[in-house]
Amino acid sequence: TFRSEDEREDIMALISMRQLLDHAAENDYGIAALNVNNMEQIQAIMAAAEETESPVIVQASKGARSYAEDLYLRNLMQAASELHPNIPLVMHQDHGDSVATCQSAMDMAFTSVMMDGSIDDKSQPASYEYNVNITKQVVDIAHSRGISVEGEIGALGGVEDGHGAGLSEEEAQEHLTDPEEAERFVAETNVDALAVAIGTSHGAYKFTKKPTGEVLRISLIEEIHRRLPNTHLVMHGSSSVPQELQDLVNEFGGNIKQTYGVPVEEIQRGIKSGVRKVNVDTDNRLAITGAIRRLFAQSPEKFDPRDYMKPARAEMQKVCAARMVAFGQAGYASKIQPCTLKCMVDFYAK
Repeated sequence: TFRSEDEREDIMALISMRQLLDHAAENDYGIAALNVNNMEQIQAIMAAAEETESPVIVQASKGARSYAEDLYLRNLMQAASELHPNIPLVMHQDHGDSVATCQSAMDMAFTSVMMDGSIDDKSQPASYEYNVNITKQVVDIAHSRGISVEGEIGALGGVEDGHGAGLSEEEAQEHLTDPEEAERFVAETNVDALAVAIGTSHGAYKFTKKPTGEVLRISLIEEIHRRLPNTHLVMHGSSSVPQELQDLVNEFGGNIKQTYGVPVEEIQRGIKSGVRKVNVDTDNRLAITGAIRRLFAQSPEKFDPRDYMKPARAEMQKVCAARMVAFGQAGYASKIQPCTLKCMVDFYAK
């Protein structure tokens, strides 16, 4: 409990991610962290949240911030907060690659940041010492402002939005998270959440065949959670890349090569073992692209962006709502009592 009833005040729904993840841990559910680049994506996420009564983590990568421009993005998020005051909402920096990137996100009203020190400034897997040092710097700044921090140990495969070391499926297996190292990392950095590498990859092309326990190491999450029962674990690269969405894109002129994502049932297994934040991006991109391709193919006379962005938004909303239900966050929006960042400063000071 972060604030008593007599401390309640009129505040915006933008809150720290730490508060959401603590509530998720207390009630044994996970939260989809959904990437955005534009207005329609934010609208789709918030519509799904209203539909399912879910708290929300909306996140933007460094590339998304550059594409949308920070001021536009910040004001879109503020609009989402004002239009949906009953939905607890986190604005999260995804894959911050430096102290400066994270600092700029905090200055632009992000309520949570990720310092991904698992990749160095040459886009190569970083040393443990580099990761600890740069992550601890961000934690010290963020916690003094009531802002939560996610770190990462291990390195994922693939590249997305310019982030990642470009590791192949086989190379990613060589950079899985070491449970003992993860335990030390949390003790030395005091991060609120820890992203772990269990064989997943950024982007659509995660696995060349349906993943088994040999390449998707959910058992590793179980071991890390045993060592860190009070640390919120994060699964990156966790889009499920549904076959029906691949087929939708390809039916109307796309050329998505056969690929496999992380099965929802495996994510649910991870949630039972301490995963609280699950990153989903590719599924929504496929949904949007499929809807737009279908509209263009079936109604080639259409040229008004509203004609194709409306079905694109609706298709993404369906995916978001399905993940919110599957991860267990549905129905919890009204059960979370918002806490200001000032309140979180006091929390960290204890």
